[in-house]
Amino acid sequence: MRKYVIMGVQGSGKGTQSTMLAGDLDLVHISVGDIFRWHVKHHTKLGAQVRRLVAAGELVGDDLVESVVRDRLQLHDWNFGFVIDGFPRNRRQAEFFLESYDIDGVIHLDLPDDEVRRRVLARRLCSRCGMDYNLIAHRPEVEGRCDVCGGDLVTREDDTPDALARRLRDYHDKIDPVLELFRRKEYVMTVDARADKLTVQQAIRTRFNLPPYEPAPSADPLRATG
Repeated sequence: MRKYVIMGVQGSGKGTQSTMLAGDLDLVHISVGDIFRWHVKHHTKLGAQVRRLVAAGELVGDDLVESVVRDRLQLHDWNFGFVIDGFPRNRRQAEFFLESYDIDGVIHLDLPDDEVRRRVLARRLCSRCGMDYNLIAHRPEVEGRCDVCGGDLVTREDDTPDALARRLRDYHDKIDPVLELFRRKEYVMTVDARADKLTVQQAIRTRFNLPPYEPAPSADPLRATG
């Protein structure tokens, strides 16, 4: 059984790398962001709360994140292990995680703030089906239109320069101490996230002595976002 935590600032590719890592290793990808997006899409009470926070450029509270993660991990559907992104978010959560789960490593996707701004502000979302696009790496065939359903592409509510600046400050204030705790336990493997997606994935696998990445015939990981 393999259990990994993947960490990195918004736009560093956590979702992409997690999906690629989990796909052929039979790991469950647990994304805190995906869980919250599901609630927003289905108009749950939690979703309404999350929507208000992200529209204001704020992060979801740590207690709420911890509760969601605890509930998700208690499903125990990860027979061969998991890769989790979006958690832990503070030192207390990191200590809880270390006590509760015998993790194999922490993957740190390192990306300079200037590159984060370039990537995040180029993101677009289909207003109809929710497909993610990035005008740098994954442009639609018809400008402003979704390749899948033809819906309008829009900027995410929280992808504004001011909101992103607040998220970057909050990220460094909270996550840098978490990384330092994991480093003292010698769990952290840092990868330069500026490289292309396949290069980053192979670097992760080399450092953890995992089999080389082999996408499924129908998979197209380069179209994934994170």
